[in-house]
Amino acid sequence: MPAEPTGLAAPRRGSNAQILRLAVPAFGALIAEPLFLIADSAIVGHLGVNQLAGVGLAATLLQTAVGLLVFLAYSTTPAVARLIGAGRHRDAIAVGRDGMWLALVLGLALAVVGIFSIEPLLTAMGAQGQVLAEAGSYLRFSLPGIPAMLLVLAATGVLRGLQDTRTPLYVAAAGFALNAGLNWLLVYPVGWGVAGSAIGTSIVQWLMAAVYLVIVVRAARREKLSLAPQWKAVLNLTSVGGWLLLRTLSLRIAILATVLLATSQGPANLAAHQIAMTVFNLLAFALDALAIAAQALIGKELGAGNLVAVRTLTRKMLLWGLGFGVLTGALVFLAAPWVGWIFTADRGVHAALSAALLALALGQPIAGFVFVLDGVLIGAGDARYLALVGVLCLAGYLPLLFWVESSGVEGPAALAWLWAAFAGGYLLARAVSLGLRARTDAWQRTGA
Repeated sequence: MPAEPTGLAAPRRGSNAQILRLAVPAFGALIAEPLFLIADSAIVGHLGVNQLAGVGLAATLLQTAVGLLVFLAYSTTPAVARLIGAGRHRDAIAVGRDGMWLALVLGLALAVVGIFSIEPLLTAMGAQGQVLAEAGSYLRFSLPGIPAMLLVLAATGVLRGLQDTRTPLYVAAAGFALNAGLNWLLVYPVGWGVAGSAIGTSIVQWLMAAVYLVIVVRAARREKLSLAPQWKAVLNLTSVGGWLLLRTLSLRIAILATVLLATSQGPANLAAHQIAMTVFNLLAFALDALAIAAQALIGKELGAGNLVAVRTLTRKMLLWGLGFGVLTGALVFLAAPWVGWIFTADRGVHAALSAALLALALGQPIAGFVFVLDGVLIGAGDARYLALVGVLCLAGYLPLLFWVESSGVEGPAALAWLWAAFAGGYLLARAVSLGLRARTDAWQRTGA
């Protein structure tokens, strides 16, 4: 019997199990970095209000910088997965090695730039007095850890491409436990204060990076690969990463613009918005885990030329995303009147938060659709399209924000309209643009 054409190969069995096998550990690893910052805040919080405020401000800058460079994971995952699917394991390890070199170069550059920009950036954010001093201290001692943070990002992307999300989970869990213990030791018994928290986190980040370096170096030696980078391949990763950077930047600007408008609505609405955004981000981690599974699985099947499996996996993951969105939307809808009591006794915040959460609940199925398709298209290497439509969606969202601002609506209703604009405007625009792309064959480029 003749062999079945590669492009028409039957989808692999147990695709639901494949999705869960990758997504569940990925979720655990995703929440590690926020947990690092939460642990730092909890430990530093007992030093005083100024110290806590300083760490919060510094952490915002660190999260923004590292968040913009998440392409180090998102560009290596599909590249490695495609090569694995094509049976080119040696080349996959080479791409992973080059991705880690890129992370190291960018991390060193960012740390050097940070030396000269800490105070201007913090001052621009409104820090002054002791808060400025504490934030500056935290950032200054965090700079040595930035290259390690980016190495961890790139290495995590390599392992995801190799269809391994368990190792990043184990490394992240061990790192979190060690980070909490070491930071407490350096902050209190040693007496280094805020600086001790940053030093402890930097040390742990380098220990995590060392674990990944050992894994990649061993894999390279098994394949008899040089550890030196192929700079042309590094530049190719930079090109793909540039498009993903633009995509991420458009997302960050949309969220920042939303925060700025919430700020203009007054303290109660701003506080409620921050709580609602925290809920949204928590749910986003689970959706991101599905997106990561999509990146790894779609990249692998496209590398193998198995288009039937690509379409089957895409449909199943979309059902997972939509199902999760409906379920969490229903839970948020039911919890909306009561969640505020967890955070504050202020009834004004309660009213605004309930209004925001109702809009968030209605938008959760849209978010599920968007996050999963985003992962599918990243896995397919469709970074240019994602970047361009990201900019277009942002351009369409900003006039909506202006309309909300100029509508004259005040109080909880104003925040409800803001979240309706975000969920029913920005996320819906992304859903339409990604859905239209998914209906075509343009993104289904097979081979490595």
